[in-house]
Amino acid sequence: MRDDILWELQADKVKDYLRRSQRLDGRALTDYRPFTLQLDFSKNAHGSCRVQLGKTDVIVGVKMDVAEPYPDTPDEGSITVGAEFTPLASPVFEPGPPDQNATELARVVDRCIRESKALDFKKLVIEEGSKVWFVFIDIYVANDCGNLFDASSLGALGALLNTKVPKLEDGKVVKGEYAGRLEVSKMPLLTTFAKIENSIVLDPALDEEKAMDARLSIGTTEERLISAMQKGLGGSFKQAEIEQCIDIAFEKSEELRDGLRKALKG
Repeated sequence: MRDDILWELQADKVKDYLRRSQRLDGRALTDYRPFTLQLDFSKNAHGSCRVQLGKTDVIVGVKMDVAEPYPDTPDEGSITVGAEFTPLASPVFEPGPPDQNATELARVVDRCIRESKALDFKKLVIEEGSKVWFVFIDIYVANDCGNLFDASSLGALGALLNTKVPKLEDGKVVKGEYAGRLEVSKMPLLTTFAKIENSIVLDPALDEEKAMDARLSIGTTEERLISAMQKGLGGSFKQAEIEQCIDIAFEKSEELRDGLRKALKG
């Protein structure tokens, strides 16, 4: 109960600042928090990336495994995205199966990648109709200080670009040996906005999420194409506001891509 009261007070403060077009952390309304990327974070994964966006901390690992294709797509591999909200990341996260928030996060990150066609699923075929590669993308939230969508999206893309394809012998994975890099043709990323009363802010921190009426995540590629959109909570965005958010997403997602490009160059 005490925490709820404290968050209500903080939300009131967020709203008071936004009425003067200011944010508590001093950012402009369309600024991202500082972020860092650490590629190849896990030696046990085929690809991995740690993203720290402000104090939000997300680790993403990629594993590739041989599986049977889905019956309706015998000539395609696929991706599977999962998200785990560890209790250490937030006092509101509980152990157990994924809740609706973790499920939504995984589905939106999946959609952003899948619908961008960044991965050619046909190139994941080993033997049509019987063996294909499945790419498992696992998101672990180490610390939640707001905007898990963009942090997870950036981590997933970084991990995919860092992924090594395992070597196969007699249809089985050879541990510790690789056949090359996973081919990723595009760089889809989510850009998330929060609407708080009459203001819209990019990359909401946790205190802004506590105050927001609605959330909008937009998946875009470097080709200025939209691959996903997800609106959350009960509030609404006007058409003009959505159009403005799309324009900002095209621009601001490039800041994240530039950071990822620099990390890839080492």
